[in-house]
Amino acid sequence: MTHTEGKLLDLIDSPADLRALPVEALPQVCAELRQFIIEACSVNPGHFGSSMGAVELTVALHYVFDTPYDRIVWDVGHQAYGHKILTGRRDSFGSIRTLGGLSGFPNPDESEYDTFTAGHASNAISAALGMAVASRLRGDSHPRHVVAVIGDASISGGLAFEGLNNASSTPNNMLIVLNDNDMSIDRNVGSLNSYLAHLTTSPGYNRLRLRAFNLLKRLHLVTDKSRGAILRFNNSLKSLLVREQNIFEGLNIRYFGPFDGHDVVKIVGVLRDIRDMQGPRILHLRTVKGKGFPAAESEPWKWHAPGKFDPATGRRAADTPAIGSQLKYQDVFGHTLLELARADSRIVGVTAAMASGTSMNIMQEAMPERVFDVGISEEHAVTFSGGMAKDGLRPFAAIYSSFLQRGYDQLIHDVAAQRLPVTLCIDRAGLVGEDGMTHHGALDIAYLRSIPGMTVAAPSSGAMLRSLMYTAAHTDHGPIAIRYPRGSSDLMAADTPMEMMAVGRGRRLRDGSAVAVLALGPVVADALKAAADTDTAVYDMIYAKPLDEDILAEVAAKGCPIITVEDAAASGGMGSAVAEWMAARGHAATVTRLGIPDDFVTHGTPAQLRHICGYDTEGIARAISQAISK
Repeated sequence: MTHTEGKLLDLIDSPADLRALPVEALPQVCAELRQFIIEACSVNPGHFGSSMGAVELTVALHYVFDTPYDRIVWDVGHQAYGHKILTGRRDSFGSIRTLGGLSGFPNPDESEYDTFTAGHASNAISAALGMAVASRLRGDSHPRHVVAVIGDASISGGLAFEGLNNASSTPNNMLIVLNDNDMSIDRNVGSLNSYLAHLTTSPGYNRLRLRAFNLLKRLHLVTDKSRGAILRFNNSLKSLLVREQNIFEGLNIRYFGPFDGHDVVKIVGVLRDIRDMQGPRILHLRTVKGKGFPAAESEPWKWHAPGKFDPATGRRAADTPAIGSQLKYQDVFGHTLLELARADSRIVGVTAAMASGTSMNIMQEAMPERVFDVGISEEHAVTFSGGMAKDGLRPFAAIYSSFLQRGYDQLIHDVAAQRLPVTLCIDRAGLVGEDGMTHHGALDIAYLRSIPGMTVAAPSSGAMLRSLMYTAAHTDHGPIAIRYPRGSSDLMAADTPMEMMAVGRGRRLRDGSAVAVLALGPVVADALKAAADTDTAVYDMIYAKPLDEDILAEVAAKGCPIITVEDAAASGGMGSAVAEWMAARGHAATVTRLGIPDDFVTHGTPAQLRHICGYDTEGIARAISQAISK
């Protein structure tokens, strides 16, 4: 059979099957793999653009390296769909990101080929370095190759540079593959991106240098111990000759590239040449996000996670929203921020590579000089916001809940300790759904309410989000965090009136004496439905910190069971704060806390996951019934 007859991909159940093919067959495998991803993602949405751009490097890595013995560590995981398909999960790929199906990211619990959890950016180099050191210290008789694949601008993250710095001084043979597609989710920003775009080197020079070093080593004129000094001298000479400084070689890390990341045969050849080299090295591949699908190539920021689409026309379902559709919470935020900024010149916006993901792009397009996209650098985003607030501005920093975790120390040291008026607009709070464990915004209430001086609020509606943002802009306060979920709000238009809201004050929505339900955020609506036809009081707490002590005193006086509900970790969240308040004042009230359990929650639709966790309408109603029957 010639390599254009039949489908080779159907014959590949593991990388061993791939390695049995001649190298001339790999372009056909890449074409089939790319078409498979198009057809699968058009009906079952996922992270499309990055995986399309990484097809050739994925095939080449599994072809050259003996996986799973050799380790491939993926950064972020957006790039890894082709990896999943080639490693025994082709037939189950249609279940990706669905309840009980494949994870959308590499997951060691799912496959031995998934060597490390990959959901947040910039961790691959550090993890791969740890594996390389472990292999060396174990003294593996068969050397294990370790490869870190970093892309989607993850190289700009601080942790990546910390890993590079350590790799330059720690004995290892790690290979770093830089998948340089000039993108993160939105367009890449920062001087490093410009640097990578113009970085060049001579393949002939690299071959000559390697041969010279090996010859000198065989003649016992140099050793691995003296390699670093020689490498530094070579790098200095090369910089002088080509008049260009190489940041990686400045760290004593061998650099190869840039090469065309879509020439699979060429990549295989390069990988074979450098596979067994000693010491850390980096292979720079230039790729196109969305490669092979014209619509995705032309607008890659829209095709990072495009939703359902027509594979023939490239039309996305998201491009034709239903008439009268509700605004997403993120869009309510984006329009409201622009409205506030137009009225107050002190207001600025900050985002960490998520301008479109948070709808910060609405203000960015209207006021580009007052919106700052700092790239994949949440720690910097927080401290940068603190610096602006210190000198009179009013920053609104929009960051996903699970990504804000990386800026925790900065929140404490650089913002809260100085009582700076930074407003954190925490998007994707609660169970986000199909992205699963690494992206759920479960912990923000727990990790924020322990910070002195921090105000933590959660609107139960889009209109309340607008008013909370208005309050944050017009109140002399320390830091305030406003958390809101992914998905639709209750608003059809973005111009509903805004009003000042008293900080730390909730509201009673329904009276009752048998049970009291204290809810926070959009789950307030579920609590009201669950309480129907029962003698149950329902309160919208609005603030997890400070709590409304008048409401708590009112509920304590009822002497009835208390149920707290939040789309967040039940351990350490608003419910824990209520229980602490009651216990500190000697109230013997029974407090049942509903929320995300003390576990890592899988992927599925938000409705499915809330049901599993027991705090959807049905779960709240069950808790009310049990409380009444006791």
